[in-house]
Amino acid sequence: MTEAVEYDVVVLGGGPAGENVADRTRAAGLSTALVESELVGGECSYWACVPSKALLRPVLARADARRVPGLAGAVEGPLDTAAVLAHRDYWTGNWKDEGQIDWLDSIGAHVYRGHGRLYGVRKVAVTSPEGEHHVLSARHAVVVATGTRAVIPDVPGMAAAGPWTSREATSAQAAPGRLLIVGGSVVAAEMATAWQGLGSQVTVLVRGSGLLPRMEPFAGELVTEALREAGAVVRTGVAVEAVVRDGSTGPVSVVLEGGEIIEGDELLVATGRAPRTEDLGLETVGLSAGKWIGVDDSCRVPGHDWLYAVGDVNHRALLTHQGKYQARIAGAAIAARAAGGPLDTGPWGAHAATADTRAVPQVVFTDPEAAAVGLSLAEAEGAGLRVRAVDYDLSKVSGAGLYADGYRGRARMVVDLDRDIVLGATFVGPGAAELLHAATVAVAGEVPIERLWHAVPAFPTISEIWLRLLETYRG
Repeated sequence: MTEAVEYDVVVLGGGPAGENVADRTRAAGLSTALVESELVGGECSYWACVPSKALLRPVLARADARRVPGLAGAVEGPLDTAAVLAHRDYWTGNWKDEGQIDWLDSIGAHVYRGHGRLYGVRKVAVTSPEGEHHVLSARHAVVVATGTRAVIPDVPGMAAAGPWTSREATSAQAAPGRLLIVGGSVVAAEMATAWQGLGSQVTVLVRGSGLLPRMEPFAGELVTEALREAGAVVRTGVAVEAVVRDGSTGPVSVVLEGGEIIEGDELLVATGRAPRTEDLGLETVGLSAGKWIGVDDSCRVPGHDWLYAVGDVNHRALLTHQGKYQARIAGAAIAARAAGGPLDTGPWGAHAATADTRAVPQVVFTDPEAAAVGLSLAEAEGAGLRVRAVDYDLSKVSGAGLYADGYRGRARMVVDLDRDIVLGATFVGPGAAELLHAATVAVAGEVPIERLWHAVPAFPTISEIWLRLLETYRG
């Protein structure tokens, strides 16, 4: 190995979480190196959040327009799929990362392209695509931010069939005639919405009882209803026994339990994620390769005062915005420890990622949109809390009726009866995503119900749902 180059902080992984760590440590005056083996900007920028929303936005906008009197007739007919895909390509930078590199250069972070592995305590070995070798040494911290990869289930013939994962589903250059989707996850629901809207005949095969199992049950029910109305087939309670395909192209056949065969042109597998830690050298510092990396609330790995893990790889909350939040917390903690200053690691402290367990917001960009933050009713009851769920039909709010004819939606607020605060909220309906941040503020701020009563929603907006929920709760 060559002589080590020393930095204050070395970040393994250049996705949103890694970039945000670098931003915070550089802002604190710490020299920082960032190592990335693929594209700087990571999964979110090129194969997840950004391209998926570029695909979904025209589908959802058309669905909304079709519910507006005077406009509905003007948006009949198919979408211009080629234009949608070109717009998606623009937002991914055509899968080039010069803009991200320019930004890191502007903040003074040093980027190393190549595969990085831990090389003992406070050291990272990097092998570039050209075969060059570098050793980086960290005075204060090494941060692992390598994210996750899609899991292909161990089903006979599935891996050999060359299935799509979320990467292929968001970067495809044409709409498949028939798309089979295995799974009921967010990826499954969003990609079913996108590709059905872009002209594919979509069939979704769900092992469980419905889509979006981590949200309130009515979320998956309303999304399923809309997908079926759009022409998709959604089947629940079905298990895949085998996949048959001649090579990795051509028609693909899925064999269900019981022998039924369903044929498609492409197969998307959306059944879960695994940490990208199998070749990071974790074993050189006493950790297990291929496993999630456990951390404390400051995102530091217990027993390793120099090692941190942020983003999906620590399994706290597998969402881009939560990874960026963790990065801000970890960056602040690294800077404070480097300066020898005190840390505030109590709940909601400057160096504690408290929101990961109490106020995680998520939006599923389906038609209808599903948005939730905090605890669901089942989660709150499972935690032994004394709670009450308050439900309201979103269509009964004036703003919803003005937003769209035939508006369908539902809202739920979960209230802690002992503390009289909102523990969680879920909204499902067109435009529901924009209701979420108010709920996030209420949950993260632990705002008392009696104070929320004075937060007056403007009329006539869909946000008036807050008044209806509070009225229902107060009686």
